[in-house]
Amino acid sequence: MNIIIRATEPADYEAIRETMAQPLAYAGTLQVPLPSTEMWKKRLAELPAGDHTLVAEVDGKVVGNIGLHAIQKSRRRAHAAGIGMAVHDAYQGKGVGSALMQAVLDLADNWLQYSRIELTVYVDNAAALALYKKFGFEIEGTHKQYAFRNGQYVDSYSMARIRNR
Repeated sequence: MNIIIRATEPADYEAIRETMAQPLAYAGTLQVPLPSTEMWKKRLAELPAGDHTLVAEVDGKVVGNIGLHAIQKSRRRAHAAGIGMAVHDAYQGKGVGSALMQAVLDLADNWLQYSRIELTVYVDNAAALALYKKFGFEIEGTHKQYAFRNGQYVDSYSMARIRNR
């Protein structure tokens, strides 16, 4: 399977909405079921300054996305960014997440001078935990009752990857 990683375009909104409508994809994020097309169209058209988003394509179909988000509340955190990602349910476990992660970390490390990348992940998301650990992320703590999902509160891990040069 040939995976192409490229910058997100505003026209990708429908494909990203489709990914985020998948049960595994939204269960692993803070998104809710049944995302609207208009919400994703607006979100992609109005990306905040400092956000960098990428998509993964397989055979011309967008099947995953990742965002690298500057933490701009304080100049003292200019070295840090957060990430969020999702892969279409039909393409999970096929290298799409790894390709997205490799591309976004190259951007962070070699072009944007980030030395700390942060994320949160639900404690029961074994596939995501394995992916993040593969790329050097470490668990830094646990958020109890972090989010409400499918009728109950779930915990999440705070993870980070520190690049030392």
